[in-house]
Amino acid sequence: MEKIERLERTLVYKGAIIDYYQDKVKIPNGNVATWDFIAHKGAAAVIAVKDDGKLLMVRQYRNALDRETLEIPAGALDSVDEPTDVAAARELEEETGYRAGKLELLITLRTTVAFCNEKIDVYVASDLKPGKQHLDEDEYINVETYDIEELIQMVYDCKIQDSKTVSALMAYKNKYCV
Repeated sequence: MEKIERLERTLVYKGAIIDYYQDKVKIPNGNVATWDFIAHKGAAAVIAVKDDGKLLMVRQYRNALDRETLEIPAGALDSVDEPTDVAAARELEEETGYRAGKLELLITLRTTVAFCNEKIDVYVASDLKPGKQHLDEDEYINVETYDIEELIQMVYDCKIQDSKTVSALMAYKNKYCV
């Protein structure tokens, strides 16, 4: 494959979570194209497994969809250099109130490769210890528990559509529930 050359990257908007750029690129046929690029500092997510085998899920309103979603606990890294296991443990406790005695990397995801560099490391958390949620002032999250089979059925019924949650649930079922 012939190389594509980035000629220019221009910051269009700097946001709290993402930065939006427009890139000028020279493609192999010699044409110059303008491509959108979203820079993201990365994230971590958690499949939290209680002692009875049920998984902790979070239900929250998502503005982009204008509705509530059911997802695995997750959140952005505090900085691009933050270790993802540290972020995963923090997000688990903030969103669910539980602390993990053990964290194991399950899968690494690239959510939208056509225009964004977001990377999410998904961990399996076990040996959970209950505590207290530490939600941000703009967060409202309900914690719910489900069997993996219930969650997989929700994926197939299109009730769970969040890509990180779908990918993580499928990977978890394949690795731990065979």
